Amino acid sequence: MSLESASLLDITALAPMVRVGTLPMRLLALDYGADIVYCEELIDIKMVTCERVVNEELDTVDFVAPDERVMFRTCERERDRVVFQMGGMGAALLSDPDKIEAILTKLVQGLSKPVTCKIRILPSMEDTVRLVQRIERTGVAAIAVHGRTREERPKHPLHCDFLKAVSGAVGVPVIANGGSLDMVKSFEDVAAFRSATGAAAVMLARAAMWNPSVFRRQGLLPVQTVMEDYLKYAVRYDNHAFNTKYCLCQMLRDKVESEMGKLVKTAQTLSDICAAYGMQAYYEEVQVLLRSRRGLHPPETPVTLGGVTTMALRFHRRDYPPEITPKMFLLEWCRKEKLEQPHYHTRPGSRYRPISDRLFLSTVTVDNKQYRSTLWEKSKKGAEQAAALVCLRVLRLPEGRRGEEQQQEEESGLGGKRKRAVAPPLLAAAPPQEEQEEEREVNKKIHLSDREAETEVTNGNHHKTHMP
Repeated sequence: MSLESASLLDITALAPMVRVGTLPMRLLALDYGADIVYCEELIDIKMVTCERVVNEELDTVDFVAPDERVMFRTCERERDRVVFQMGGMGAALLSDPDKIEAILTKLVQGLSKPVTCKIRILPSMEDTVRLVQRIERTGVAAIAVHGRTREERPKHPLHCDFLKAVSGAVGVPVIANGGSLDMVKSFEDVAAFRSATGAAAVMLARAAMWNPSVFRRQGLLPVQTVMEDYLKYAVRYDNHAFNTKYCLCQMLRDKVESEMGKLVKTAQTLSDICAAYGMQAYYEEVQVLLRSRRGLHPPETPVTLGGVTTMALRFHRRDYPPEITPKMFLLEWCRKEKLEQPHYHTRPGSRYRPISDRLFLSTVTVDNKQYRSTLWEKSKKGAEQAAALVCLRVLRLPEGRRGEEQQQEEESGLGGKRKRAVAPPLLAAAPPQEEQEEEREVNKKIHLSDREAETEVTNGNHHKTHMP
């Protein structure tokens, strides 16, 4: 048995749960005694579009999608204790064991980290045992097995006999899952569940979702205490308010219609949620801490990496008069200085996203130096404008914004163009009609329905724009 497999003996784990296994819940489970914690299942095709970003304000590592949503957030506290749960519509693979074997073999051979697998049982015990033995031959470090078929729900009884048969048929550790309602209500029940299934370890889902202190060897804590502990982590790591509300409502259970439950459900921000729990002082304390850290890295501080100077700047068309843009100001400046005209290299966020949904980054080269915004734009034009804006800002040149002094216009050589482009006062704040139409079309393309948004925001807030 490998060292990795040996480390999975006689442990309790937080199971992967959609919308629950985000950073605050994982850290809370570790605090209460869980040995390892699984994140919620994350789809592989989404993760390949992400950029790894060190978030110095929160002291985390974030995997950020092109539209700035944090898909996965982790921190030093859970190093070597978190299991990254990557999915390809898991239960559906049970009908294709060849694909299961191919995927696991590729992962085991390609990664230096131990790979585990989680499945549900098949209708036949013999087929389940054969599948698990086949999975073992791929070289995985452990196999987690939920003792129900993919059609069965929590109301159906757990098949401990299947789990016991599987545990005795393979040499790698089997992690038993599915006993929250039937067998495990507190940590005292974990040993009995492990004995009944013959498993090497136990994985808890619903029992931990309702009260994460189920991992606590000294016994369960009052749910109110647990919710406050959870909320502290949610605030400390800037968890999305919707995801925080969801997890708290799972802990409230039948009290979700209580006075506190109603306050939680109607809350719109983390501040509102803290108010419901009387934790406003804690919320403000954390905000002061985060603001102090933010001051160490102002949002408009240029950072040069790999020869490219970057800033977190976004182009807003409404900030500029009609026909006046940062690209125009930069081009005129280059002409004035007798430099080659700016060259833009623009790329989409990922080839895995539909063309209509892609976001863009652009790098501009001026005088053999490169500049880029770290923020993704909804169009190629917007990305190029943002890159030009970064260059102008770094070089301390006029940017063409509304309200800038006429001296800046004259220095850029665009004063005449500015005069010709002036619109009537009532229309001055509005971009040209074609710009508005383009923006509306782009917004339609990236718009999420309420149900999609619920899924997409569960991993945390949008990435902070001031992060390096």
